Amino acid sequence: MSDFALPDALQRGIEESISEISDRDIAARTAALSGLYRARASSRIAVTTEADVAAYLVTRLPATYASTLAAMEAVKARMPDFAPRSVLDAGCGPGTASWAALECWDGIKQMTLLDENDAMLGAARKLLTFSGAEALRGAPIIKGGVPDHLPAQPHDLVVLAYALAELPEARWAGALSALWRGAASVLLIVEPGTPEGYRRILAARGFLLGLGARVAAPCPHDAACPLTAPDWCHFAQRLPRSRDHMRAKGGAVPFEDEKFSYLAVMRDLPLPLPSARILDRPKAEKAGLRFKLCTTDGLEDVLVPKRDKPAYRAVSRKKWGETLD
Repeated sequence: MSDFALPDALQRGIEESISEISDRDIAARTAALSGLYRARASSRIAVTTEADVAAYLVTRLPATYASTLAAMEAVKARMPDFAPRSVLDAGCGPGTASWAALECWDGIKQMTLLDENDAMLGAARKLLTFSGAEALRGAPIIKGGVPDHLPAQPHDLVVLAYALAELPEARWAGALSALWRGAASVLLIVEPGTPEGYRRILAARGFLLGLGARVAAPCPHDAACPLTAPDWCHFAQRLPRSRDHMRAKGGAVPFEDEKFSYLAVMRDLPLPLPSARILDRPKAEKAGLRFKLCTTDGLEDVLVPKRDKPAYRAVSRKKWGETLD
């Protein structure tokens, strides 16, 4: 299990990439990027200059890496025999999901990166040179969008991380169809853990189930989502902040919590569904631990009493986002 800090090689690559950009410029572009992303601007608009890229690498890449890795580890826990040898990182940005995949699965032999943004692809090319893994150092980088420029060759794992929002909604069906065709085993989609990000995940879920996909995570079922507004399905991953990150954002807290929503779908594999997924932080009460669960039968509120020592001991270390079997 990772501590969700960036790999040393990736951290060195980021430090080298930002070395000629002043702290003042990075802080200014960080504030500008935050405003553009809140206004739902795409990365094609938000990230165009070297200072933009530096701000993204310092403040957004670590968070998207941590949340994408958390989603991948949920897939790994659900599918322990899944060992992808090829990965397509669609909408790769600076290659964040590719680094996360290598952290999660060490048997990857082939990686392909795809993005439309020249500034992001330039950052990806530079960062890849710092990796000791040949699959990453030698990865083909394709300039183009989804679905028009997807490679014809299927990959064991296809990842679309923080990129569905980059596509106009009218293109979702074509993009998702193409991504699913290109996924030999698993398609993983990660989005910000906001109501709007969850809406995109929910739309993708319904469409992909209609194509015959099966949910691998986080849902313990393939039925309709039992949550109703204003509730939404999301998780949180804590990650350490670098000194550069704290300077860019003017913060003093050495960590942050990245909220994310995700969906992993798989081909028809003979895997039993978990009985429940924890949908919020467990709440410690005087009588025991209370869990909000998504189960095969819908939503449940469960109290595990302290007096039931074996049961309490079994769940005492369970966290938001984990399964509860």
